[in-house]
Amino acid sequence: MRIAYLGPPGTFSEEAVSRCDLVRGGEAIPRPTFADAYHALRRGEVDGALLPIENSIEGSVGATLDLLVHEPGPLIRRELLLPVRQHLLARPGTRLEEVRRVLSHPQPFGQCSRFLGERLPGVTLEPTHSTAEAARKVGAGEAGAGAAAIGSRAAAARYGLELLAESIQDVDENFTRFVLLAQADEAPTGADRTSIAFTLDRDRPGGLYEVLGELASRGINLSKVESRPMKQALGHYVFFLDFEAHRLDAAGAEALAGVRARVHRLWLLGSYPRGQAP
Repeated sequence: MRIAYLGPPGTFSEEAVSRCDLVRGGEAIPRPTFADAYHALRRGEVDGALLPIENSIEGSVGATLDLLVHEPGPLIRRELLLPVRQHLLARPGTRLEEVRRVLSHPQPFGQCSRFLGERLPGVTLEPTHSTAEAARKVGAGEAGAGAAAIGSRAAAARYGLELLAESIQDVDENFTRFVLLAQADEAPTGADRTSIAFTLDRDRPGGLYEVLGELASRGINLSKVESRPMKQALGHYVFFLDFEAHRLDAAGAEALAGVRARVHRLWLLGSYPRGQAP
């Protein structure tokens, strides 16, 4: 399989590709943004795209959720929980007190906010497309003197950087949930999860309560529910919901039929085996 992921090499996304059973041994193809990886799949240039969808500290990755709804088509075929350890990386010889700028993807800034506030107060935070891109820029000297990056140990080794501080994330149990997107999802395994998104009629009270009741009445466990702006007008939201059943199971199929009858629009995002924390 040819799998697109957020590059350059050295990102946590690349590590997630190496740990995904379905794509192990395939060709990993780095792309500069989440959207680039997703669009490569939609155009048929790759067989799958592995994207982060949720972090245990910072919550959902909005860019991935927005792609699934605003440019639908690909379905979730696998989920993978990756333990994430963030480190402060700099060129050899740099001291912590010399750091004036820190580069990284926006998500790690939130994951490491306590360390940044306590150990590097007042430093400039510069967002990049990925942690590996931040490490590459620091290693190549493109970020200038006094620059550091937040990223992985693998990125440090790849781009010739030292670890100024290790495991700087706010919470030690830091996991990122990745999803493998493909043209089709998986057949039932008996231990599955289904992801959907939907919108409600704005002026009908109790709409979300009724949707959740379709799952509760069938004894289906709800593992996630959240809303995001629909990006059309203030007050328009799309709800994302994960439940523990396959869309082809009897209970899952009945629940989906019930939900479909109660919502304005429904997106099926895929059914797939439930991932386990390593």
